[in-house]
Amino acid sequence: MLNRRHLRVKTLQALYAYQQSESKEIKPFEKGLVQSVDKVYEMYVLLLSLLVEVAEYSLIDAEDRANKHLPSEEDLNASVKLNQNLFIESLKKNAEYAASVKKYSISWDFDPEIRKSIFITLKNSPEYHAFLNITDHTIKTDKDIIKHIFKKLILKSPGVEQIFEEKFINWPVDKDVLQALVSKTFKNFTSLNPDDNHLAQICPNWDEDRPFIIDLFNKSIAFEKEYQQLIAQKTQNWDAERIALMDVLLMRMAIVELIHFTSIPVKVTINEYIEISKEFSTPKSNSFINGILDKIYADLRAEGKVSKFGRGLLE
Repeated sequence: MLNRRHLRVKTLQALYAYQQSESKEIKPFEKGLVQSVDKVYEMYVLLLSLLVEVAEYSLIDAEDRANKHLPSEEDLNASVKLNQNLFIESLKKNAEYAASVKKYSISWDFDPEIRKSIFITLKNSPEYHAFLNITDHTIKTDKDIIKHIFKKLILKSPGVEQIFEEKFINWPVDKDVLQALVSKTFKNFTSLNPDDNHLAQICPNWDEDRPFIIDLFNKSIAFEKEYQQLIAQKTQNWDAERIALMDVLLMRMAIVELIHFTSIPVKVTINEYIEISKEFSTPKSNSFINGILDKIYADLRAEGKVSKFGRGLLE
């Protein structure tokens, strides 16, 4: 699921897009920010649907083999057990999954070959033959082959990688989150009753996380000049043109949190933006941002502008 660091990254991306755009109308970028979170869930459902597609391809494969000009006995008795997989059956009957497939108009018709290629690879694997030899199926045992399909075939398929990169601009950033969401789904599905199983949540608490990212985004824009001045005062010995825009945005967002988000501990804020800078900015950005934010925080605290409520939130 998307934790607060992921959500900060989403906000950073929206803020960067806003800064680079000639249009300074905030609402479209705010809408895009919320949609970027929703896109993660769409990718998640699309991945789940690919598991279903691969399982259902066993029916097509069995029919094709039976319709050969000279089918062997093995061809005539090709197994369709994968389509009867208890996890897959429970997923297809799950109301949350069905509603999500409908909401996003999920379909793999745009690339019908991808499920075929994955199934053909699967069919020749020892894991698949072990699954076919299981006599006492439970949802727990049936999940093993689906986990194998997801982790060893789908995630390692160049074709799948290319499809998601073309359809979703943030696929490389969100890939780890999507793996976690699908893994959470495997843990959640423990019952043969589809209504007892639940899809993974995109955020721990979207009712709180949605206002968080919108407020962080809007305040980072509303206080741009004021907080830019705070940064400028602490970077007088630096060539302004050589300070990466990403570093400036990260520091501005951090200042917003220090001043306006009273329930987020100071250390959490500073550490989060240092960690984000390691992935999204220059190699030396983390130490630079750490030093500047420490100085800015010291001034803000001395001026009484940092108010944190709750034990341990100030330090």
